[in-house]
Amino acid sequence: EPAARFAAKVRDIHEFLVDIGIEAPAAGTVPLRVTYQEPCHLAHAQRITAQPRQLLRQIAGLELCEMAESAVCCGSAGVYNVIQPDMALRLGSRKIDHALASGADVIATANPGCAVQLAGELQRRGATTPVRYIVELLDDAYRRAEDA
Repeated sequence: EPAARFAAKVRDIHEFLVDIGIEAPAAGTVPLRVTYQEPCHLAHAQRITAQPRQLLRQIAGLELCEMAESAVCCGSAGVYNVIQPDMALRLGSRKIDHALASGADVIATANPGCAVQLAGELQRRGATTPVRYIVELLDDAYRRAEDA
């Protein structure tokens, strides 16, 4: 029972920010083309798919470029990339193919494991496309608004 009470209070940051009505400042323009890579746990287990995109769309100047198969696993999957490295590499390669095909300047995600997996595949290819968290992009918008 104590664990259930605690779990009921825990929420994903993207879900929380949308629920409280946070908006990126209009003056904080972030002129980037961004594609969103959906972490499996967020999309499939928690059923949170709209909120990360909603937050990205609120950032002035940011263009959301959807990638194909955004909700297909990137190969990280907890420790999957450690216990099944060959399959994880194939999944990561497929995900990066789709991300790069979107034409985005930045790949956004919401999970540290996914960020490491994606960055690793980009590094293997010699690609310079950065992987960033949605909250980092929001932070950029707020900081730019302060400077404006």
